[in-house]
Formats: sequence, C-alpha cells, structure tokens
Amino acid sequence: MDSAKASEKFYEEEQVSGEKDEPEETDHGTRNEKKSSFLETARSTALRPFVIISTSYLLFTVTDGAIRMIVLLHAYNKNFSALQVAIMFTLYELAGVATNLAAGAMGARWGIKFTLVIGLFLQLLSYGLLFGWQDSWSKTTAIVYVTIAQMFAGVAKDLTKLGGKTVTKLVTPEEKNTQLFKLVSLLTGWKNSLKGVGYFLGSALLQVSYELALVAMMALVLLALPWAVMGLSKDLGTAKSKNATLRDIFKMDNPNLNVLSAARLFLFASRDFWFEVPLPFFLRSPSCSGLGTDVCASNSDCGDGAVCDLTSSVCANINTGGGCGGLSLDRVVVGAFLGGYIILYGQVQSWTPQLVTGPLRQTPPNKLTEVFWGLINCFPTLAAAVVLQWSTLFDNEDRVDGQTIFLVVVIVSFAIVFAINSSIHSYLVVNYASKDKVAVSVGFYYMSNAVGRLFGTLGSGLLYTYAGDELNEFSGNDAVAAIASCFFAGTVCSLLAALITVKIKDQKSGLKCGPCLTFVEAEEDVDVEDVGGGEDKNNDNKGDANALGSTAQPHTTNASNQCRNNPSLAASDTSAAGHDRVVPQTQQQPDSEAVAAFLAEASFQSHYGNHKDANTTVTN
Repeated sequence: MDSAKASEKFYEEEQVSGEKDEPEETDHGTRNEKKSSFLETARSTALRPFVIISTSYLLFTVTDGAIRMIVLLHAYNKNFSALQVAIMFTLYELAGVATNLAAGAMGARWGIKFTLVIGLFLQLLSYGLLFGWQDSWSKTTAIVYVTIAQMFAGVAKDLTKLGGKTVTKLVTPEEKNTQLFKLVSLLTGWKNSLKGVGYFLGSALLQVSYELALVAMMALVLLALPWAVMGLSKDLGTAKSKNATLRDIFKMDNPNLNVLSAARLFLFASRDFWFEVPLPFFLRSPSCSGLGTDVCASNSDCGDGAVCDLTSSVCANINTGGGCGGLSLDRVVVGAFLGGYIILYGQVQSWTPQLVTGPLRQTPPNKLTEVFWGLINCFPTLAAAVVLQWSTLFDNEDRVDGQTIFLVVVIVSFAIVFAINSSIHSYLVVNYASKDKVAVSVGFYYMSNAVGRLFGTLGSGLLYTYAGDELNEFSGNDAVAAIASCFFAGTVCSLLAALITVKIKDQKSGLKCGPCLTFVEAEEDVDVEDVGGGEDKNNDNKGDANALGSTAQPHTTNASNQCRNNPSLAASDTSAAGHDRVVPQTQQQPDSEAVAAFLAEASFQSHYGNHKDANTTVTN
C-alpha cells in the first residue's frame, strides 16, 4: 500500500473514531482499550527499527546543528572574517548535493543500516578532526583543514537523513496503525526543532570549553551507534529494482517542477544571505565606541567583544573581520537567537495547513498561493535593511534593548512567513511530481535546495566582509551597513523566488484570503490533472493528489456574494476551517501528516527505487 492510500486510511480512521468514540471519551473500558492498543503498537516488530533509526536520526540532528555553531563561533574568536567562515561551510553544502545525487543514482545497494552507521561514523570523524584545529596554524591552513572536516559532516548528514526519512515508508504500510502514523509525523515535525536545540547546546558548551563542546556532541553520536549496529537487520531497505541514473535525474521534462526548483534555490538563499553567517557575526560584534582610542592595560579595561591590544595599549575589536556596531552578545545568547529561529520555523511549518492556509481558504495551495506568500516573505528582510541602513536606531550604543527587540521581531516574523512558504513548497513538489518519476523529481528539487543554501552562505560572507566601510585597524568595517546589505540581498532573493513561481502553470483554482476575500477567481472547469505539473497525468497520480487534498474546488463569485450579503455565513465558514473539520475525501485539507507521508515515500524511492520491488520485510 503506498503512502497516499495510507494517508487516506488515516483520515478514514480518524473520522470514524471521531464519530464513534467521542461519547465514550471518559469511559474506563475505552481508556483501557486505547492503552492496550498503544502497548501493542509499542511491541510491534515494525516499530523497533523505526525507534532505533528515528532516535539515531534525532540525536544526530542535535549534533548537526551544534557543529555549525561550534565552528562559526570558535572561528569568530580566532579572528576569521565572515567570508573565511563561509568558505569553511562550502564543502559541507556541496557534500550534501553530491551525497543526495549519488544515493539517488545508486539506490539501496547496501541498505539503511549500512548508510546510517557510516553516517554516524563520519560525524564522529568530523568532530574528531576538529580537535586538531591548532591556534598556531596560518589562516589558510586552518580554513582548508576545517573545510575538509566539515565535508565529512555534510556527507554524514545526508546519509543519516536517508534512514530517518525512509524508515517511515518501511514501517507504516505494514502496520496500518493510526497511532504509529501519528508518531511518525510527530517525530518528523520535531526534527527542525531539535536542530535548533543543537544550535543552543553547541554555543552554550562552547562558552565553557571548545573541547567540552566537541566531546559532548561525540557522546550523543556514540549513544546512537550501538543500537544502530546491533538492532537493525542488514537487509532493511535493500532494493531489487533498477535505480535512477544521473541522466534520469537531469532530464528536464517537468516544466512546473523545474520552475519550482529554481524558485526553491532563491527562497533558501533569501534566508542564508543573512542568517547562517552574518547574523551571528553581527550579534557578537562589539560597539565601535572606544575601539582604537580608549587606552587600556588589560582586557578588563575594554567593553564586551573587545580586547586590549598590548602593542598599542588601546582597546581593539576581538575580530576585526567581523566588524563593529553590533550587539556585543555572548555566545550563549547568540545560540539562543539562532536556535529559537530554527525551533519556531520547524513548528510553524508543521502546522501551516491547519492554522494558516486552511482558515484562509488557500488549501490546497497552488502557484498563486506561493506567489502571495513569497511576496510577503520580502517584507521582514526589507524592513530590517531599511532600518539598519537609514534609521538612527543602530547609531547609538545606548539603545541596545531597542535594537535587540527590533531584531527579535524581524527574526520571528521571517521565521513564520518563511516556514509557510517552505510548507507550501513541500506540498507543491508532491503535487507536481509525476508518479512514475517521483524519485528523480524530488531528488532534483532538494538538490536545488542545497545549491540555494550554498549560494546564500557564500554570498553572505562576501557581502558582510566587504560591504561596510573600513573604520580603522582596531575596529574593522561597519557591521551595521554590512548586515543591511545582506538583508537587502535576502529581499532580492525572496522577490526573485516569487517572480519565478509566476511562470508555473497552476492557477485554475484561483486565490482566496479567507471566506470573503477573493484575489483571483477560480475557473469553473478545475480538474485534478490540470493542477499537477508533470506530463504523466495517469490515474495513479490523480489518486495521490486526491489523498493529499489536491482536488481544488472552485471559489465562485456566488460564494463571495453570499459571504458579503450574509456576515454570519463568513463566521460559520471560518469556524469550519479548523483542524477538526470533517469534509468529503475529494475536498480533504492537505494535512501536514499526509504530505509528510508522501514525502517519505518520495525519499524512499529516491534512494531505494520502486518500493513495490523493494525488500521491505522488517526483521528483529
């Protein structure tokens, strides 16, 4: 049974249980039955590999977030510029592209256990290499060494992610259990949040000791290794079918998906142009006041983020390559800033269909929905760029509280809007991918995601290092002007992503913004096959679209008129848009759980070929 049918089964069970069990919610016998059902699920043979692989994946995710903060903040204290730090992450991102490409082309020759264990060992290797980073090295030597160490972490990330994403496909169809399906969706939704925890832990431990941070993260990886080695069958996930070739992956025969992939590149660049490197550098950079002028005898005579230059006996920036004019925050607070963003992003992304697109009548989303939210994505970064560049808020070092509040508002606003965009993208790639080419379609799409991250990271390092004017040899460049240019670049990327999305041919279902406001009227003859973007419009593709809620219902002018003439209708319509709304299958909301299930199958096929030919027998 494929994931679309699994999601359909999930909806049917939820609706039946909602109708039958609600009156008996407090009945003692019903509670015992539910408890018994949960225990049976916990003892199931299918759940055991799921728990082992998912736990390993989630523990790894914490270390993946931590390694970025450890490297970045440690490099900052060693006086590396933003561009030099960005270069350290290039092979990490490129390795992700190459690993996805190779895995999609080679398929499941070795199985999930092998790739998971190799991924964990490579993560240990990456952390182990970071112990060798010496203060006596030249900057060039250090950059080359750390970049290679980060490369192994990039390979490890995608090898480990392979198991975490595909195990859902291996266990869910066999058990057909609603509780298990919910557990899969819950843990998948928390992945980004745990990466945010890693951002915070990495920076907090680094505040104590660089070596302690490395050892603690290696301990988490070692905690997962024995279970992966001894608890999984070597045959788990191995496939017998012919896998995708490189020619298949680069065959550009799906126009809608190709355009969406290009938009995805700029969408993620819009974040990484200011988030990954410039933001932590700016948060760490000290005030420009007194740098190069205040006389000192020791570091205690200088402010936060500054040291006493013993040669000149004046206060100097601890990292002239990071500029001055920032908030002078310590590493723990910087990690909390970035970790909070990642956690918020992960949670909003999981609940977008229920809390945003559903109530706004933008479910199922189409290209117009993404253009709408893509344009909104421009505003937080544009506001930040304008305020940083032209307002007086960041001219006065005594207004740190106001500066901090402003940046928090910008980061939270962007995290919410960006998560909505990412959630819509995740649905559209499912909708546009042709059924018989879902593996190569999704593989190419997420490859463009990694390229966008690489483009944004390198571009941000270049802009932050050279955009601001050089103040003096003790201060570095103007960090306020530097990060303002990065926010401007992010705004341009957001705009490009939205404009590129306009080229997609998927607008027949129109665009609404709530029950009463219609921006673009739907066409009367909307058909499921017209919504998808692939050339293969067969029955299987149509069935998958239906199960994910992609049958668009026309928003007619009559409905809008009724809403205007009867305000109470609008209120009742809004209340009906909640998460618990039961609607016919052809109008089902594209719940994030169903989309997650289909993406799990897509990831499964991307690495293991046609699942119908795969050996999916789970053994002890």
